[in-house]
Amino acid sequence: MTEEPIKVVLFAADCGGYDIERSMEELAALAQANGMEAVAEVVQKRETPEAATFLGEGRLAEGRMLCINLGAECAVFDAELSGSQIRNLEELLEVQVIDRTMLILEIFASRAVTNEGKLQTELATLQYRLPRLAGLGASLSRQGGGGGGGAGARRGAGESKLEYDRRHVRRRIDALRERLEELERRRAETRKSREKSGVPVVALVGYTNVGKSSLLNRLCGAQVLEADMLFATLDPTARRLTLPSGLACVAVDTVGFVSRLPHNLVQAFKSTLEEAAFADVILKVCDASDPEAAAQLAVTDDVLGELGCGDIPQIVVYNKCDRVENAALFDTSAVRTSAVTGEGLDALLARLDAALAGRVRRIAVLLPYDKLGEATPMRENGTVLTEEYRPEGVYLEGIVKTMDLHRFTPYLV
Repeated sequence: MTEEPIKVVLFAADCGGYDIERSMEELAALAQANGMEAVAEVVQKRETPEAATFLGEGRLAEGRMLCINLGAECAVFDAELSGSQIRNLEELLEVQVIDRTMLILEIFASRAVTNEGKLQTELATLQYRLPRLAGLGASLSRQGGGGGGGAGARRGAGESKLEYDRRHVRRRIDALRERLEELERRRAETRKSREKSGVPVVALVGYTNVGKSSLLNRLCGAQVLEADMLFATLDPTARRLTLPSGLACVAVDTVGFVSRLPHNLVQAFKSTLEEAAFADVILKVCDASDPEAAAQLAVTDDVLGELGCGDIPQIVVYNKCDRVENAALFDTSAVRTSAVTGEGLDALLARLDAALAGRVRRIAVLLPYDKLGEATPMRENGTVLTEEYRPEGVYLEGIVKTMDLHRFTPYLV
């Protein structure tokens, strides 16, 4: 028996900084991904948000009545709120209040599978909460102000508890950073071994829920979790991919992006996202059926720019083209694909082959019987296309990596 979703009311201030309608649609999708159902929206046009309560009294009174009448248990704000704003809003609305960042953090916390993903999510959550502890000081009070004089009278409510919490959070943040640095060192060793073996890496990056995992499964035959929801994938997933040329490479699925992704999350998941920074080719995947495909690509470019991926070859992929007849390609060099029907996958693999063409060569060799061990690079790192046993030795045709070519030079035919 599935649990009923928690009813929530969405709140936003339209200050003209971004497309509010699109942002509210995304906020509703984020809420849905967190087991919530958006039952109403309250949007107020303003030049700037109200300092103490984000929105004006009238709109908040309207929101409070909506929460009561619709049975909403939570108010979700399409912004990043301060601790004092959250406290004030909860008093006015009489329901739990969370902001956009808290919502994303909750989704990440529920979806993280690997140890590293869980640690990164906890780190981002603590970094978010630390500066907000002061704003929630009264509700954190464990030791109130003293009585009729002395030091006790000068001690504010919650001061002792607040300082204790701050120290505890800072210590935990330091411990998490140390553990993540150790995991990053291990990841770096894995990258070095890949580089040493010459295995190229193809990273799939893009907006959340554009079908990266489905595309990876279709290309590699791998079973990676697929779900029509935001942030279905949080941890990087690497799978072997063999291109038509015979070149074997590693395809890596990464965490999806979202507009206005909180900076702490970008930083916390940087080691995960750096799979893209160390890739040989980046596939920038967007949803061909989404009218905001160009905006999705812009968000992807922003994050890739922050990671310093500008010099890595990139291929734009318009996925889910089975959902639309004529997807407008904003990049004429882009590839149209469908992970569902298989459309465009051959073209995509051909593009990858072209991008990595310098990595492999097709050769024919005749190895004497006492030199059969020299065939190992072709068998393990390349592809054997033809193998014949002849009186003078073994004749092989196949694909080898350029870096292994020198080992076959004496036996070329």
